[in-house]
Amino acid sequence: MIPFFKRAKLNPNAHLIQGVICGYRIEEIENPLTKQTRYLDKLVDELAKGRKMEKILRVA
Repeated sequence: MIPFFKRAKLNPNAHLIQGVICGYRIEEIENPLTKQTRYLDKLVDELAKGRKMEKILRVA
């Protein structure tokens, strides 16, 4: 999985994703790899709920 994140280009607004996923508050996670994984978890979870990408990534 690590090679995936080394090559991945995260959205510049990914750091704005907030909330709880898998019992962890995303903004409190310190490990960069874990944080990137939880960003993806949260993104998939919110998209599955029908939220728009712009709302999740807080794009104006």
